[in-house]
Amino acid sequence: MTDLKQILPLWRELRVAGEDYVLATVVEVEGSGYRKPGARMLVAADGRREGTISGGCLEGEVGRKAFWNTRNGPVLLRYSTSSEDGEIPFGMGCGGAVQLLLERRATSSAHLERLAASFAERRPMAIATILDSAKIDRRIFWDGDASEGAEKVAESGLHEFARTAFEEKRSFSDSAQMEGGEVVPLRAEYIAARPGLFIFGAGDDVLPVVVQAGELGWYTAVVDGRSHLATRARFPNADDVVVLPASKILDLPMKATDAAIVMTHSVEQDTRVLDYLLSKSCPLDQEMYIGVLGPRRRTRELLASVAGNQDVEPARLEAQAEVWMERLHAPMGLDLGGDTPAEIALAVIAEIQKNRRRATGRPLRQVRNPDRNRMSLS
Repeated sequence: MTDLKQILPLWRELRVAGEDYVLATVVEVEGSGYRKPGARMLVAADGRREGTISGGCLEGEVGRKAFWNTRNGPVLLRYSTSSEDGEIPFGMGCGGAVQLLLERRATSSAHLERLAASFAERRPMAIATILDSAKIDRRIFWDGDASEGAEKVAESGLHEFARTAFEEKRSFSDSAQMEGGEVVPLRAEYIAARPGLFIFGAGDDVLPVVVQAGELGWYTAVVDGRSHLATRARFPNADDVVVLPASKILDLPMKATDAAIVMTHSVEQDTRVLDYLLSKSCPLDQEMYIGVLGPRRRTRELLASVAGNQDVEPARLEAQAEVWMERLHAPMGLDLGGDTPAEIALAVIAEIQKNRRRATGRPLRQVRNPDRNRMSLS
């Protein structure tokens, strides 16, 4: 979803103007690649482009020839680091090859409209695309309830691939047999719901959190009961700014896949927010991120008040507080060093990303090249 935050504004502008464009989508990566399948870039006729399909080495080349390459319709192109491949050599420097699907407005407009709706509504979807230039328009969209375009491909079972990608939450390549026996390659892509971050607090230290989360394409909502702090003027980069008494948190459009951080610097507000986030009525998944700013001692004091609000038996207060502490990231953030608002924001955003991606948080040189750590100097 990250590319869409950059792509969609340009797409809307070109759509209103009635101008053509080329959508470039990574459909396969061989070996090492900076971007993975599903990465997108939009190219306008005047040379403007948004989104990325590599680390910066392919964008210019693809953009310059995008309209020429698609003059006869959608096309699949392969960019490689090796001229020995016999394909299109290009010095990406990462030791891999990238296969791109390039298509103009005629076949990609419906695709982008569905992506835009999914992005705005923060809901997952799946797309199954036949990687054959003559059959690109037989693309299927699946959102859990119905598929579009199924009447065009009922005989191929393409909708089953989209449904599988959606239900199993994974992307994959396969092939489908068309009417008449022709077998064509396809790509089924699962697109997760746009991640959401609900920030409870509107102090100055929230400003860099909103900016950094926005750079990742996350939906950000700033929530505070103090109207002089929770304003659009202070948070122009937030998707939503809500002046809301803590007692009305239930009305927020939170989803199970969202994350929440508590940093109002108000004991009363923090207590009410945690009371909701730790209640059964909160839609957050039990494994999703809930972070609390401040030392563990303060968080324990807040939880003692929460336990009282939730009528926990006195004999179970300490045990319940420990259960909640295990659920919370308190204090929130990774140990990156620094104490400025921007540095704290980076530590918090990094921990949320680590939790969301189920990553290790370890240096990549240890994760991806473990043998190098055992090398001897002898």
